[in-house]
Amino acid sequence: MSETGFVGLGNMGRPMAANILRGGAKLVVNDRDPAAVAALVEEGAADAGGLAALCGRAETVFLSLPTPDVVLAVGREIAATPGVVKRVVDLSTTGPKVEMDLAAVLAEAGIALIDSPVSGGVAGARKGSLALMVAGPMPHFDAVEPMLQTLGKVIRVADEPGKAQVMKLINNICSAASLAITSEAMVMGAKAGLDADVMIEVLNASSGRTSASADKIPRFVLPRGFDFGFAIALSLKDIRLCLEEAERLGVQMLVGNAVRMLFSITQADLGPDADMTEIIRPIENWAGTEVRGGGARDAAA
Repeated sequence: MSETGFVGLGNMGRPMAANILRGGAKLVVNDRDPAAVAALVEEGAADAGGLAALCGRAETVFLSLPTPDVVLAVGREIAATPGVVKRVVDLSTTGPKVEMDLAAVLAEAGIALIDSPVSGGVAGARKGSLALMVAGPMPHFDAVEPMLQTLGKVIRVADEPGKAQVMKLINNICSAASLAITSEAMVMGAKAGLDADVMIEVLNASSGRTSASADKIPRFVLPRGFDFGFAIALSLKDIRLCLEEAERLGVQMLVGNAVRMLFSITQADLGPDADMTEIIRPIENWAGTEVRGGGARDAAA
């Protein structure tokens, strides 16, 4: 069995790499954090020792990297020393332009690109229950589909790299907008004297149900943990990429721009490493109230 490479062992990458490893792949990994590499080595992966060495061993290389600039820089390094690499699977969120640029850079070295951003957060990465939006040439897609299936539900979007990125940006702006409006509504209800747990119960039994009311707010806001695991800076990056692509296409996104404003205010107030679920906190401060579940109220009493 040929080896498979994985580059980027952060909050999302490490559990995804672990699931690919558990699926039976011979995995060789690379990351700038030695502790992240060591954790995967303990599970049975091999430490590549560097990106060039990894390319000399792996026909398929997965990327899970934080920003478009980093993805493109790593892609250029792979193209410069391609070794035995036949295909790169990019699990990052880059936006379509960078993904198409990455495809062109890799193509010059004879390497195919599978564009495969994911949705579902750190919890989904751990459980192997992510949604994967995939675009890329069919023969290479066929070669990696079994490994992708260890990460979650695989949905083929198109043949051309970049198209899956568009779909991911659409998903992310919808997710961010639902979190923003549900946060505002929950603060309104708290100010009016409604019980937070009851509000969530009603929303989830009614037409107001969203991913925010079903998951993010009851699990990460009402207990006041704010530990969903996705930084506000990364959320803002995804929102910005979506709005830039919408502008390029000539599509007005009035609600999307309002969402960006709230996320920007949160980052300015709480810093780039704040959890995305903390966007409720500036709204609470303006209203002079807090949204707390019963457990959090009891703990504070």
